[in-house]
Amino acid sequence: IVYFEPKMIKVQTGQIVEFYSNSCSVVSQGKEFKCKIQGRINLVVGDLVEIETASNNYSYEGIVTKRLDRATALYKSKDKAKKPIAANITHIGILVTKNPKTNLEFIDKWITISINASIEPFIIFNKIDLLPNDEFIEIQKIYEDIGIKTFQISAKLYTNIDKLKKYLLKKTAIFVGNSGSGKSTLTSAITGKKILSKALSNNQGVHTTSLSTLYNIDEMQIIDSPGVRDIDIDHLNLKEIIRGFPEILNHSLNCVFPNCSHQIDEGCAVQAALKNGDIKESRYNNFIFLSNQEKRR
Repeated sequence: IVYFEPKMIKVQTGQIVEFYSNSCSVVSQGKEFKCKIQGRINLVVGDLVEIETASNNYSYEGIVTKRLDRATALYKSKDKAKKPIAANITHIGILVTKNPKTNLEFIDKWITISINASIEPFIIFNKIDLLPNDEFIEIQKIYEDIGIKTFQISAKLYTNIDKLKKYLLKKTAIFVGNSGSGKSTLTSAITGKKILSKALSNNQGVHTTSLSTLYNIDEMQIIDSPGVRDIDIDHLNLKEIIRGFPEILNHSLNCVFPNCSHQIDEGCAVQAALKNGDIKESRYNNFIFLSNQEKRR
């Protein structure tokens, strides 16, 4: 008589740290499991999941059977259809550079995205080694005046990286920036991992199947995702857009008419605050631009 030891199935929770087209890597109880996905569960990097593993399987493989509730999610959208690209993020770091130049519309768009996703935005002025010391002061003041945390760094030379890492302790962050802003260099500087930019990977013929990666390092989590490059806000309505401009929202509550467009309307408290300097002109212009984009859709 031959006796077979029964395969004991164990259910445990973990977090997706790498996501592919039809599989993922999950860290659970200090081990990394290569997992298949059961059914049609919508998953992204950062998701907390339940997995089934076999007790006599030493290759650390499993099956994702359930996704747990997300605290937050970052979406990209097209034609108002939302698609998640990362989950359970606490902070979004917006990279700003002079070369290539980051326009203020990009910053304000990402602040709006962050606030509406219940994620805290902060701004990272990068490549300060190539600029005069006071180059970013004017822009920095615009955002610090509305309560946005800012940093000046050189990811390439590791300048002020320790200050940024201290801020990121116990947080889960994702960095966003235009091509050439140093997102991959910064992720490498913080994680100690060599991160190739998407363009560099293509030029060197490097093929990667991973869509996004979460790095657990020094009591912080950094998500690297190429999916944030082309994100839009066409899933946000006018009420959500103004939430991204809290100083404008606060003054709008004092407008005479509730349907005020904040442009040429009589009794507009936003226009009055703009004239008084309580609202910065760049912020107001970007609010109007984003609002008009929503109206045209």
